[in-house]
Amino acid sequence: MSSTQPTCPAARSKIVDLYFMEHRAKLIDIAAFLDRYDRAEADTADDDFRIEAIRKAIEILGDNKQNRAKRILELLSDHSSEPVTVAGMQGAFGANPNQTDQEPNA
Repeated sequence: MSSTQPTCPAARSKIVDLYFMEHRAKLIDIAAFLDRYDRAEADTADDDFRIEAIRKAIEILGDNKQNRAKRILELLSDHSSEPVTVAGMQGAFGANPNQTDQEPNA
């Protein structure tokens, strides 16, 4: 099998018919979140790495290169292998402050 063969058994039109409205709503949610962020009062979060990660992810979405989901997942993942000595909080940030300045591998 050639690497250019489609791996999805459905036609593109079927994919659009099935999933467009769901993903349209997700894009509107992201746009609304960024609008709220932009309208909010400035504070110490002005350079928040999570906002930068979202903006980088949006760039990846529009670059028309393959493996967008993988590249965004890598952008938002913590690739460190050393455990932290003390956790600053319980839970996750959802983005790695050390990854947003790097372009994930294609």
